[in-house]
Amino acid sequence: MHKEDDDPDNTMRILIATDVHLGYADKDPIRGDDSLTTFEEILQIAKKNNVDFILNGGDLFHDNKPSRRILHGCMTLLRKYCFGDKPCPIEYLSDQAVDFGHTSFPQVNYEDPNLNVAIPFFSVHGNHDDPAGAGNLCTLDLLSSAGLVNFFGRYLSLEKIEVKPVLLKKGTTQLALYGLGSIRDERLHRMFVHNNIQFVRPKEDTGDWFNLFVIHQNRSKHGATNYIPEQFLANFLDLVFWGHEHECLIDPVWNSLQEFFVTQPGSPIATSLSKGETAPKHVGILKIRGKEMKIEKIPLETVRQFYFEELVLQDTSLSPDDPKCEDKVEKYCEEKVEEMLYQSGMERSGNRRQPKEPLIRLRVDYTGGFSTANPIKFGQKFIGRLANPRDILLFTHKPIRSIKDCEEERVKQVHANIFGDGDEIGRAEELVEEFFKKADKKDQLKLLYVRNMTKAVTEYVEKEENAAIEEIVKCELRNCQKHIYNRITDMKDVTEEKVKGDLEMLSERKRDADDEKEVQEALLKAREKTVVEEVEEPEIISGDEGVSPAPTRGRGRGRGRGAGRGGGRGRGKKGAVVEATSMAAFLSKKSAETLHVIS
Repeated sequence: MHKEDDDPDNTMRILIATDVHLGYADKDPIRGDDSLTTFEEILQIAKKNNVDFILNGGDLFHDNKPSRRILHGCMTLLRKYCFGDKPCPIEYLSDQAVDFGHTSFPQVNYEDPNLNVAIPFFSVHGNHDDPAGAGNLCTLDLLSSAGLVNFFGRYLSLEKIEVKPVLLKKGTTQLALYGLGSIRDERLHRMFVHNNIQFVRPKEDTGDWFNLFVIHQNRSKHGATNYIPEQFLANFLDLVFWGHEHECLIDPVWNSLQEFFVTQPGSPIATSLSKGETAPKHVGILKIRGKEMKIEKIPLETVRQFYFEELVLQDTSLSPDDPKCEDKVEKYCEEKVEEMLYQSGMERSGNRRQPKEPLIRLRVDYTGGFSTANPIKFGQKFIGRLANPRDILLFTHKPIRSIKDCEEERVKQVHANIFGDGDEIGRAEELVEEFFKKADKKDQLKLLYVRNMTKAVTEYVEKEENAAIEEIVKCELRNCQKHIYNRITDMKDVTEEKVKGDLEMLSERKRDADDEKEVQEALLKAREKTVVEEVEEPEIISGDEGVSPAPTRGRGRGRGRGAGRGGGRGRGKKGAVVEATSMAAFLSKKSAETLHVIS
């Protein structure tokens, strides 16, 4: 994209930020003002860079009912930085009564004759500040009524949604801004699967619009349906602005399957002491001209520093048999904290509003019988020097692995040796056949028919028929039992060696029409099971993270070019094949053991 200075009248400048979480740690005497301080910096950046409007990807507030202090602080800052005499150069083209029909004043605020808006603020709601309670309202509704925020992307129906764009224009640049506020991941996943989410395209000049979609959902997979795969989204989009995920990955990433870019600005403050929160925090200036775009990263200087390190005591010179082990572990951790405090002093931004006390977290793996220190007592040594003295230390240990886990890990290693770590290639059938062709002798199928297992794995990977492998294994086991029974009946001298020989040749025996019919019936039964899982999956409309029901698998057929081709699992075709063939290999061995006993 050329420099926007060459054509400022036709270049749209948008500040993108998300997950500000105003009010997080509101009552903490050290961290209570962090969110407001950083929010003010974001608004200052918008004003300094003369943006056309601000776009927030949800979770402006940390709580559905923020304290009066936080709400007052937010309203004060919005009025201070977003109101003014500067005319807004953005022309509003779509039906405002439709775009803001859920609000008390269905009109974009910068066209309201009673308001003087210089920098419009657009926002969808997140899972933290979603509508709830009497009247099904949220804090964004209050800000909307006050004329401070343009609240869009809220849909009242949770059965079928038509995502309609807010149509904006600056000079020759036309922007179709799609927004979808937070919906329970499992429900939204199911709605996409059943094609109940439709994106409505502008009626005129369809190919001339830059299509930007704001979404606030899990991007990382937390369960079978507890996330939204990118391939579910419409493939005419140009850029997806992903909220909810807190790690800052603001540089646009190209999705070659759907042919759009994805940007994930992340949260400007750390709301959890996890490794993903340590990435430097940024906001972006999104510049759009015609169908071209680029994002200018701007580092935030008022963010409280956060340092995270993982320590494995087994990898140190410490010994669990040392009678002074606990004291030495504590001393070792203390030295690490001092190093991180020194590092924080060297890496300060220089902004006078940046908090002096950093956040520090040590995750200490004490596997091997090591003693642990008292985290609260340990933290007292650092009071006044860091922001979280009570939870600096987190002690963890590796669980004892079961035989099944070890076996599955070994099979996955076999897959890695065969498939490698390259990009996805070929169809699932080809990958499965490649596995059974190249696997070591001990991993070859001696009991189950390779072609039928390939069908099962393909159904599992390509169509997400989750019960396919189990049903095919049961079918194969029944057929093998019949075959062995008939063979034993015909034998004159039944010996263990003859039975073992027959078992080893079962995968190569000829299949007849009846066998094929039973396989088709097994696949049909697997599909019916999957449909029942979908129907019985609990439907929860809203709520916070951490209270979701145990995830159940959905069928995962998506929309767009990637739909129905193995992408719905969100981990790649090879990852799905690894999972499926690992399951097949494990069930095959169990079936062989069962058949040996029966025989």
